[in-house]
Amino acid sequence: MRIGVPKEIKIQEYRVGLVPASVRELTAHGHEVWVEHGAGVGIGFADEDYAAAGARVATAAAVWAAAELVVKVKEPQAVEYGYLRAGLMLFTYLHLAPDPKQAEALIRSGCIAIAYETVTDAHGGLPLLAPMSAVAGRMAPQVGAYHLMEPMGGRGVLLAGVPGVPPGKVAVLGAGVVGSHAVRVAVGLGADVTALDKSLPRLDALDREWRGRVTTVAASGHAIEEAAMAADLVIGAVLLPGAAAPHLISRRLLKHMKPGAVIVDVAIDQGGCCETSRPTTHANPTYVVDGIVHYCVANMPGAVPRTSALALNNATLPFVLAIAEKGWQSALAEDEHLRAGLNVAEGKVTHPAVAEALGREYTNPGALL
Repeated sequence: MRIGVPKEIKIQEYRVGLVPASVRELTAHGHEVWVEHGAGVGIGFADEDYAAAGARVATAAAVWAAAELVVKVKEPQAVEYGYLRAGLMLFTYLHLAPDPKQAEALIRSGCIAIAYETVTDAHGGLPLLAPMSAVAGRMAPQVGAYHLMEPMGGRGVLLAGVPGVPPGKVAVLGAGVVGSHAVRVAVGLGADVTALDKSLPRLDALDREWRGRVTTVAASGHAIEEAAMAADLVIGAVLLPGAAAPHLISRRLLKHMKPGAVIVDVAIDQGGCCETSRPTTHANPTYVVDGIVHYCVANMPGAVPRTSALALNNATLPFVLAIAEKGWQSALAEDEHLRAGLNVAEGKVTHPAVAEALGREYTNPGALL
């Protein structure tokens, strides 16, 4: 199969769909890989590295035209919609629930769009979202601590505190992959950490891991409000696979939070868990509403692109190989977990949560396989 790897063009996005080691693996299996000039330069991989791994290095137009399967990191940008076509397989993060324009472009093109973020595993997890969730979760306390500094607009609190001064308070909304990693780093920074989740088993796991070092609270509207009002830093770490994130922090609540407190909304890819959240970039990561600093960068792992790209490739490569070896229909028919990643195919929306979020008719993917 011919596999294309375009250079990511989303603002300040330096990750790459396939690193040279992955290209070598694919070419060793007899597949042809086309990589756009400069696709990996942002993380230290030159065109020569890709050529040495067996790739053909070409222009963006040539890569998209040649490819039967395109492997990316971020969703196609508006200027790339013209490259989409019937029969083209696209394997990347899509996050369609808050992005009807992209969904419309995918539907009209007739392409096969498989989203990393809805591929599942036998344990109910999201294996292709997990590595980036881990990165974003570990980054969240770091960026929150930075923006808590007064020159950044924050309330001037050091999360670690110092002898004689208590540490800052961190509230983590959600105890899944993002939340558990955020807790780990927040504890490491010395913060006073509270984790909230509806899942008592998840809270039990955190309690056992941290042996009372982390306060665990069953999530309810009241509990979330209490935690947010007490916090210096709130980390939004909730996820409903394929669906829009629930708004857990209302505009009204902001006025009752500490002035200069920071919200890091990791759920922004799915619309955000704060009513006042809107996507930002690494170039302009924050804005202030009612005295509360909002950090809502939609591609947080893009700030550490080498680590992120390598971690992502570790997770995606087996699925890329399966699609390349078998074709999308056979690969998805044989693997129900990969089939869960199919969001749009041949003009139809094939994931129930995505269809509901977009107000579109749902088509069972089994009907297309």
